Amino acid sequence: MTGFHEVFIQILVLLAVSIAVIAVAKLFNRPYSIALVLAGLIIGLADIPFLEASKDYITQSHIFQSVIISLFLPILLGDASIKLPYSHLKRERKPVLLLSFAGTFAAYLCVGFGAYFFLDMPVISAFTFAALMSATDPISVISIFKSLGVPEKIVTIIEGESLFNDGVAIVLFQISSLYLISYLSMGIAGAGSGLLMFITFSAGGVLLGAAMGYLFSQIIRLYDDYPLEIALSALMFFASYFIAEHLNVSGVIAVVTGGIIFGNYGAKVGMSETTKTNINSFWDTITLIANSLIFLMIGLEVKNINFTDKWGLIVIAILIVLISRTIAVYGVLSFLKGIGPKSKILLNWGGLRGSLSIALALSLPASFSGRDEILVLTFSVVLFSLLIQGMTIEPLIRRLKARSSSN
Repeated sequence: MTGFHEVFIQILVLLAVSIAVIAVAKLFNRPYSIALVLAGLIIGLADIPFLEASKDYITQSHIFQSVIISLFLPILLGDASIKLPYSHLKRERKPVLLLSFAGTFAAYLCVGFGAYFFLDMPVISAFTFAALMSATDPISVISIFKSLGVPEKIVTIIEGESLFNDGVAIVLFQISSLYLISYLSMGIAGAGSGLLMFITFSAGGVLLGAAMGYLFSQIIRLYDDYPLEIALSALMFFASYFIAEHLNVSGVIAVVTGGIIFGNYGAKVGMSETTKTNINSFWDTITLIANSLIFLMIGLEVKNINFTDKWGLIVIAILIVLISRTIAVYGVLSFLKGIGPKSKILLNWGGLRGSLSIALALSLPASFSGRDEILVLTFSVVLFSLLIQGMTIEPLIRRLKARSSSN
């Protein structure tokens, strides 16, 4: 009991710090995610006696990855997916699907070969790092886009991409870190096995998520009780994720698919206006708390990273990731009409990396060859992404005058 009490107090201390940072950031109308990362960096590097116990606890590798992947990931994906109008997603389905699948895979290949040739990383390490860098996590940029009046089209595309490509990146990570050498040794048969695993993983997530979304949509038709319906939405998110993971299919894609069906079909057939208002308010609050801890934790993690003699590699890694994102975005969108140059610039620069990349990197076993180097490079790219790209999104939008129907 004492151990649990101490852990609870430590988490509450960090939560209090993060909420205070958010309050200050909102007072000055600045992106709170960036403020939290900066606060975490300062706390991580400084010696603040009453925060040391909390800092040491939350930055343990297994704690960080458990909190991000098992607790917060289903919450954040579920919240975003139930609020994403299906009509918007359907209208922008082509760029969303192209960026989520072809774009993610193109970025994966570019980063992997770049890391192999320019960072001199072993092939497994290079493509494991590539998998970590192939997913975008534009949580912080979405609020900026919306507040500045960026066209709905761009917001939908980048949000839709981020919801689906996390699942793609996770299966690429599993293939790269566990099966890549076996698949390479099998030649064409290995490529076929990898593709089959990818299709099974993705399609299984879609089918399970669709079933869960439909089932829970039918359940809420029986009630007009918003506290119960909110509880059922939470149950659906976590059940979809953990059942999918147990069945070895994509938990991320299951949550996203279930959330979209629940938030559109379920809302239409089983939610009153009161329920819709309250369920959105509830998940807004939970998401704020989750994000407050996530971004603070990213900054705090600096205390466990050894940057000694790696600055040259870090700069090259950042350039590889930026160039790969550019190739992926411009490459896959070249097949589509209706997405102008301003939109492509915003989609390219707005594809931030975030907490999932760090959590997956920390999940690598200590025996994994190149783990320390992967962790340093992943953390550095995520920091650059959140701080430099995140802080320059707003000036870029203003410079491009990318508002209203302009693209």
